[in-house]
Amino acid sequence: MRSPFVRVITGCAVGLALVAGACSKEEPPPAKSAVVANPVDPATAGSITGVVKLDGKAPAAQSIAMDSDSYCEKQPKNSTESVVVGSDSALQNVFVYVKDGLGDRAFPVPATAVVLDQKGCRYAPHVLGIQVGQTLEILSSDDTLHNVHAMPQQNREFNMAHQLAGIKHTHVFSTKEVMIPFKCDVHKWMNAFVGVLDHPFYAVTTGTGRFELKGLPPGTYTVEAWHEKLGTQTQKVTIGDKQTSDISFTFKS
Repeated sequence: MRSPFVRVITGCAVGLALVAGACSKEEPPPAKSAVVANPVDPATAGSITGVVKLDGKAPAAQSIAMDSDSYCEKQPKNSTESVVVGSDSALQNVFVYVKDGLGDRAFPVPATAVVLDQKGCRYAPHVLGIQVGQTLEILSSDDTLHNVHAMPQQNREFNMAHQLAGIKHTHVFSTKEVMIPFKCDVHKWMNAFVGVLDHPFYAVTTGTGRFELKGLPPGTYTVEAWHEKLGTQTQKVTIGDKQTSDISFTFKS
């Protein structure tokens, strides 16, 4: 029989191995599929542009106490990002995308990865989009323990530890889903949202509240605007050959 000392050492070694393995893990790439050409004729492609605004007074951003982690406490001060409003009531961090109207068209998957960083004890960016089959590269720029906990409903859940700066892992989503919340179980204030689509027609509003969905084939579309606190809104819009249609969304505070 092994001594209690040996059992403790062995248990610790196994635990450390699990953590090390989790923090450096890269998921195996999905099975390669046939290369898909862009089904949109660039000679007739159009665009949908617009702006998202807030009607009413935005709730004040709340300062986040990060003193539970000595590393985070030394970083630039963070505040809540649930409702961020710029000049002229422009609403930031709204995910705008084509919800319906593309039919059975299949679109090529970008070869470049989408990056989600953990920097200054926050996720950056706060809201992002990606295509099914495209690589999400999750980085840590922080020299402290984080964990990336994705909580999808249609895709596979994962929870990955990142305990040192420079660590990264990759993930590929298998099906479309709007939206997938991310959190850090170590730092409760850290959160992000990822929209997964089977096409490239999406955008996230910045401080101007504006968005552009370009390269669309002529047709009639349902466009949805999603906000983490204010819900969703949809509009029907039709574009003709080489036409740009402008729309707007207004959320009430």
